[in-house]
Amino acid sequence: MEANATIGIMVGPHGRGSNMAAIIRSCKDGTVPGNVQVVIASGPQSDALGVAQELGISTKVVLPGEEYGPRLLEALEGCDWLCLAGYLRILPVEVLHHFPNRVLNIHPSLLPKFGGKGMYGRHVHEAVIAAGETESGCTVHIVSEKYDEGPAVLQLKCPVQPDDTPETLAARVLKLEHQAFSEALARLIRDRSH
Repeated sequence: MEANATIGIMVGPHGRGSNMAAIIRSCKDGTVPGNVQVVIASGPQSDALGVAQELGISTKVVLPGEEYGPRLLEALEGCDWLCLAGYLRILPVEVLHHFPNRVLNIHPSLLPKFGGKGMYGRHVHEAVIAAGETESGCTVHIVSEKYDEGPAVLQLKCPVQPDDTPETLAARVLKLEHQAFSEALARLIRDRSH
């Protein structure tokens, strides 16, 4: 695989697209040795689609349902890597097989803590605070057939402050997410190209 990789990004229906935008900008400024070819949403209402278009990236909507896997693969044709940025579904098995160890996700906690089905967004930060944790952060991991169980590639940590709310903790973790996703993706692409 050449050093200048082609990347597809899948976004969820509700996210703002900030992790997606961070990856796109990291490709444009050369931090990540690749280019984002397409952003795919699972519904037309995703705010991330507009952000991607403003950044000059082609977008597609692939609705879940019959033949979802084959339709996703068609939309991702030509991509070497796939990044999930706010995408909350389990990927069809044929997509995972097409991108062996080349599908990355970011999770807003230090996995394996606070991962799994239903643990996303605010739910994660509420659970971290409720558990009395003194640190949190984010994990970039390889995607497997189970929620948040693939091998971790990179973790970045931050303190949990005594007066944190889910919102203040989320804001601190999100800054780390933007850094971690690009750093992990760049490292993996470079490793594969040697």
